[in-house]
Amino acid sequence: MNGGIQAGAAALREMAVNGLRQGDAMLAEQYFARLLELAPGDVEALQFLASRHLVRGDAVRAVAMLLTAERARPDAPDTLHQLGAAQMASGDLQGAVRSLRRCLQLASQIFVARLRLGIALEQLGETHSALLAYFGAVNAAQAQGRWLNDATTAPGLQGAVRHAIQFIDAGRRPVFDAVLEPLRQRYGRAELTRVEQCLAIYLGEQPAPLPDPRQKPKFLYFPGVPSQTYYPTSRFPWQAELEAATLAIREELMAVLAENQPLQPFLGERSPEELKEHLRSSGSQAAVWDGYFFYRHGERYDEQCARCPRTSGLLDSLPLVRIRDHAPETLYSVLRPGTHILPHRGVTNTRLVTHLPLIVPSDCAISVGGEIHEWQEGRCVTFDDTFEHEAWNNSNETRVVLILDSWNPDLTDVERLAVTDLVEVIGDFNRASEVPIPTG
Repeated sequence: MNGGIQAGAAALREMAVNGLRQGDAMLAEQYFARLLELAPGDVEALQFLASRHLVRGDAVRAVAMLLTAERARPDAPDTLHQLGAAQMASGDLQGAVRSLRRCLQLASQIFVARLRLGIALEQLGETHSALLAYFGAVNAAQAQGRWLNDATTAPGLQGAVRHAIQFIDAGRRPVFDAVLEPLRQRYGRAELTRVEQCLAIYLGEQPAPLPDPRQKPKFLYFPGVPSQTYYPTSRFPWQAELEAATLAIREELMAVLAENQPLQPFLGERSPEELKEHLRSSGSQAAVWDGYFFYRHGERYDEQCARCPRTSGLLDSLPLVRIRDHAPETLYSVLRPGTHILPHRGVTNTRLVTHLPLIVPSDCAISVGGEIHEWQEGRCVTFDDTFEHEAWNNSNETRVVLILDSWNPDLTDVERLAVTDLVEVIGDFNRASEVPIPTG
């Protein structure tokens, strides 16, 4: 484009934009149309004119313009989103699905595009894929404070959002119900009564009958089990073996620390501002909470296990929670001097958290539901982390405990099988929907 054409195009663009500022869409359209004569691949003009054609019901012409825009800028999510909407209006549902999926690959947070993808898939008869798209759209929107009610939903989307939510409510139940059916057939419905209630609570079909206001699971509440902060060691016969191995476990820990083996931030990679929401320092040093993991979210860390064979071998022999992609979670938890882990809650009361204290300086403690416990080296403490809890190390030395998770002892063997299957299928569903899976 030579200098004269460029100057003319710039002038036309400015006049079109001025028309929009004045609320005169017709004037803007005239100038964008003239701009397109000078620059046939101008994406801004193509997008605006395509939107005007869609308003008039000329979806075919809108699609043609947007395909030109897409060729000019193939990796622009907004163009692909608009193209998908136009293709839906023109009846090209397969083309719409392709465009919207490409848009979401580039910008997964565009929840309106995900909603439109769900609509297109439903119209194509791809019911399960539509369910996943709708669920992902609603969750992404609600995570940003949108689509919580009509007041937080754009008027033009209210009908589609209500439909998506109804579709989700009707569609998720059969998916999760199916995983429990083999257990019903094998053990009888009576053995799964509390599991059925647990699923109904998760799906929002009934409220969680939480007996203690301090308790609030982030993910899954299992009803009908006693609600308590700390559990006596007598409920876990295997803890005697764990406590007896304290010296051997601590020896391997000391080697890890002496060799400066790499530790991972327990909370993952976060900005200093994000960390302020979770950690606080009571001294001059930065707050640091690290982990040396043997398992995390069910994934085995082979190198760490090999480096600490006695610790990992003992952990492998214990009756820990084992759920694909979720559990166990076992690690040396390293809390640096002056670090305070701020109040937070865990994901489910189906499992409990145990600490075996290995290095405990003075002025270190944990509080669960407002009840303070001071760690004692070699003495296990087990608690329900769905109660709000916090921990601190106000000393000038590092504190280390071995963390592991085990089943809540008030679940039956059949209930543990059912919860395992249920959590795995929920995790699979959420991943397929691109919804974050609660951890903690």
